[in-house]
Amino acid sequence: MTPTAGRPVVPAPRSGRRVVGLAGLGVAVAAAGTLLALSPDHKQPAGPQQPRTVAEVWPDAERADLAGGLPDGPQYSPVYFLDAKTSLGTAPEPGGTDQRLVLRTADGSVRELRRLPVDGTPQFGGFVRAGDEVAWAESVSDADGSARTRMWIANVASGGPARMLTEDTGDVVLFNSEYDMVIAGGRLHWVSVSPQSETATEVRSVPLGGGTVSVRDEPGAWALSAWPWLVSAGSGQTGPVQLRNLDTQQVTTVDATATELATCGPAWCRVLVLAGEGPSRIDLMRPDGGDRRRVAGGAATASVIDVALLDRFEVLSQSGGDGSAPISSQQLLLYDLKEQRVVVVADGVGIVQSRGGLLWWSTGDNETTAWHTIDLRTLK
Repeated sequence: MTPTAGRPVVPAPRSGRRVVGLAGLGVAVAAAGTLLALSPDHKQPAGPQQPRTVAEVWPDAERADLAGGLPDGPQYSPVYFLDAKTSLGTAPEPGGTDQRLVLRTADGSVRELRRLPVDGTPQFGGFVRAGDEVAWAESVSDADGSARTRMWIANVASGGPARMLTEDTGDVVLFNSEYDMVIAGGRLHWVSVSPQSETATEVRSVPLGGGTVSVRDEPGAWALSAWPWLVSAGSGQTGPVQLRNLDTQQVTTVDATATELATCGPAWCRVLVLAGEGPSRIDLMRPDGGDRRRVAGGAATASVIDVALLDRFEVLSQSGGDGSAPISSQQLLLYDLKEQRVVVVADGVGIVQSRGGLLWWSTGDNETTAWHTIDLRTLK
């Protein structure tokens, strides 16, 4: 299951238990065209003028550059950053028989959290943090291809071993969103396809200390968003999108025409406007349709599925960069809602991911991969 940026995966028809799409689901920035076409009301002038860079606009931003390999040799793929220099990620052990989930600290030291045989196609995903604890979903496949998913948690400060929260997870669905799993009220929450109906969703949760899993049935296909909101799993498709508040049962319907693809959270929606055979522009607007603004022309694409990170930054990409590596040929940009301008983050970019206010991306090819981060929370 491989989501596309801005296009959540709609649960497929059930056929036994499904393999959960988990670790390594970095969103590869898509090929695009020329420079962003900004609307006249933006502070950055319209036309081909090159936007300013992050270093120029936010010189005090917390950033880091990380080697692509671990000290013992294998390539490292970060899946969650605690700060600009500290991350969780996956890497095979040197012999190649096991996949490891490790904590890589700012000084380069590595702490192993989990190790699973590669013949079970292990996947890790849904990472979410509360204080010093990070939870995730862990999936392995049986010989017949069916998947077993469990929820795990580890204290990233104490050095203690990871512990399993539950294996009563249901048919888990992940969308490569930072809200795939949410911690709220001392519980870990996720969504699963209801075994009674393909058009119903189970909102499941378990205490962070472990215990009995609570299951709440919601008619329709839903994904988690910023707590306590659900967003219709059709978000990113044409037609209306709905948001539902789990606490109040308030439902917000976001209108979209037949030529608009809307992806929404409770604060902002991204609207891809279609014309002819392709996209003509990207807009941002409030779920009630207000405060709508043009963000980019049809040459740009959304680089992560989540809309307006920190309710401020829309992550975009377009073709460009130094072209030194065929898989890393994109220019990564931020649209700043506060200042209404586009800022260049990096050139020659491959994979792009974001969680918890941190943005990271790869450069180089398979032999020379490097990783780079910026803490969006430090952009003042």
